[in-house]
Amino acid sequence: MSRLNALHAWVSQTHPAPLDALTPASSDASFRRYFRLTLGEERWIVMDAPPDRENCRPFVAVAELFGAAGLHVPQVLRADFEQGFLLLTDLGDTTYLQALEACGGERAQADRLYRAALDALVTLQRASHPNVLPEYDAALLQRELDLFPEWYAARHLGHALEGAQRATFEAACRALLDNVLAQPRVYVHRDYHSRNLMVCDPLPGVLDFQDAVYGPITYDAVSLLRDAYVMWEEEQVIDWLVRYWERARAARLPVAADFGDFYRDFEWMGVQRQLKVLGIFARLNHRDGKAGYLADMPRVAQGLHAACSRYRELAPLAHLLETLWGTVPQVGYTF
Repeated sequence: MSRLNALHAWVSQTHPAPLDALTPASSDASFRRYFRLTLGEERWIVMDAPPDRENCRPFVAVAELFGAAGLHVPQVLRADFEQGFLLLTDLGDTTYLQALEACGGERAQADRLYRAALDALVTLQRASHPNVLPEYDAALLQRELDLFPEWYAARHLGHALEGAQRATFEAACRALLDNVLAQPRVYVHRDYHSRNLMVCDPLPGVLDFQDAVYGPITYDAVSLLRDAYVMWEEEQVIDWLVRYWERARAARLPVAADFGDFYRDFEWMGVQRQLKVLGIFARLNHRDGKAGYLADMPRVAQGLHAACSRYRELAPLAHLLETLWGTVPQVGYTF
């Protein structure tokens, strides 16, 4: 029996429906697939997560944790961990990214969406406690950084980092990890960006949180404001970041007392994430055959180079990037 037929049989135990009532809702960078179940005016989301590839248990646990913290996340109505099926409430079909593209980046609409997302982030972080989620520790952060030389530089660009270039990259990694590991720690979604935030009531609906960890306080702000899928002018990024920082301080979150120090932490966290994202996008293309992410690489690369160029300690990494590319990348649009 195909997985789709098995999924349909499982859903029909509680929600009898013809097979065509299940329609593709979305997919992501993992092996998970999502289907929308429509029966009359009612709709649900069904997750298909092959158990030999994915584990549904973290999704269920984090959904409960984040929901209790006050985030608008899908409710898990039914779970079959053996088969890898979940039945969820439906948060709609309009992502932040789709809404932003539809309005052409119109500032009033964007401001409403981003302020809501940053307010929700403060709500989540206020609920943080250690020893609940896995630690975003040095080993995990380094494994993410290692994706860049292996998959992006060597596999995608055909330029293995050796000798002085490898030493430059490793020195930058040490500096980044020193900064990131010194930051205060909170609950971290890890992919808090425009493809995982939904336009619904209340704003935002939050998806794809199963990889949540306990880690650096700037990480999710970086995911949102240094998004791989949409780029904003730096003045706008700083405006939203200042508003988040003020809100976080009012909520007594452990952000740096000086915004300049907080912004540096934000930028350095962004460099770590952007190096990781380039590695992941390259791996998705070359290992998994998902070439769609290649179009987003120049946006990530441009943001990475710009941030490195602003700091003396990261200038050697900026020069290494220029060598790898032969030029500074340009992107097609900026909101």
